[in-house]
Amino acid sequence: MRILITGADGFLGRNLAVALGERGHEPIAFTRATPAESLGELLSIADGVAHLAGANRPPSPEGFIADNQGLAGRLADELRTLGRRLPVVFTSSTQASRGNPYGDSKLAAEQALAAVADVADIGIFRLPNVFGKWARPFYNSAVATFCHQAARGLPLTINDPSAPLTLVYVDDVVAALIAALESPVHGLSHPAVTPEYQTTVGAVADTIRTMAEQRPLLGVGETGYGLPRALYATLLSHLPADQFSYPIPVYGDSRGIFAEAIKTPASGQVSFFTQVPGVERGSHYHHSKSEKFLVVKGRARFRFRHLISGERVDVDADAATPCIVDTIPGWTHDVVNLGDDELIVLVWANEVFDRQRPDTIAAKVEP
Repeated sequence: MRILITGADGFLGRNLAVALGERGHEPIAFTRATPAESLGELLSIADGVAHLAGANRPPSPEGFIADNQGLAGRLADELRTLGRRLPVVFTSSTQASRGNPYGDSKLAAEQALAAVADVADIGIFRLPNVFGKWARPFYNSAVATFCHQAARGLPLTINDPSAPLTLVYVDDVVAALIAALESPVHGLSHPAVTPEYQTTVGAVADTIRTMAEQRPLLGVGETGYGLPRALYATLLSHLPADQFSYPIPVYGDSRGIFAEAIKTPASGQVSFFTQVPGVERGSHYHHSKSEKFLVVKGRARFRFRHLISGERVDVDADAATPCIVDTIPGWTHDVVNLGDDELIVLVWANEVFDRQRPDTIAAKVEP
């Protein structure tokens, strides 16, 4: 499909254009730089329309009418003239029912497009606050502003921490828009974007601030699902280029080096070590702590001895045939480099190392 995107160079427009391309569709850009009189011509070659253009913060309230209501009215007129039924999605706002200048202009735009639902398939999305990558700080959303500030170590600008905040993530918005374009509902419809996140300004600010502060300390919180996942992705997208990387602590001795890379509050930590030929590492046991080892370079022998029975177990592993080797509570263990070159081993531990309670007791495998 060829999809005409009004506001193609805006926050939503850029995200939608990229996603459309990923699915084999062709975005057609309509921006403020596009001559208004070309709208009809662009519609004539389009297979669908995403009407995303609009004003959030014009210099005066009249700008809402010109940018929001005016362009929607022109689009509606062109759709009626076109003589060919197209799927059209329009990103309105939950402000449309709240009686303010911005909301009134969005409501008028909805009404203009709803009036041509006899000749086009119109899907009107009333969106709450949208956030995600490429949003402009101090313009598109408070989340973008918080992420911009936190990524630079600046204090966050918070007017009312207790203010309720309803959020939708840009990836979810884009997915819903594409679904409505690919499988339009006949006539007029009001699709919704899910999930919606109900939170407060203060809670979001605190989460973003903590994520930013923990990053150089190797900390990673719950970032694998839901709102934290989306906030973390948005925070990273606002990092300055000189903040893309950060150092980690490295500890070395005659055996090689040991470095901690990632620490989590609930799922342990990730580290790695190197080991020169002819030496052993480890020689300790744990009561509760567990570890997983993965050889990424070289060949190693993981040796185990049961503390009570004395039973011995050896496990050989190498980078050519990757496998995970678990340490077992109650078994002392060590690692021997079997090769002639440096050994490199990736390590996951189920808990962050606590120097006050290390649960690491020295004991040789072969006394």
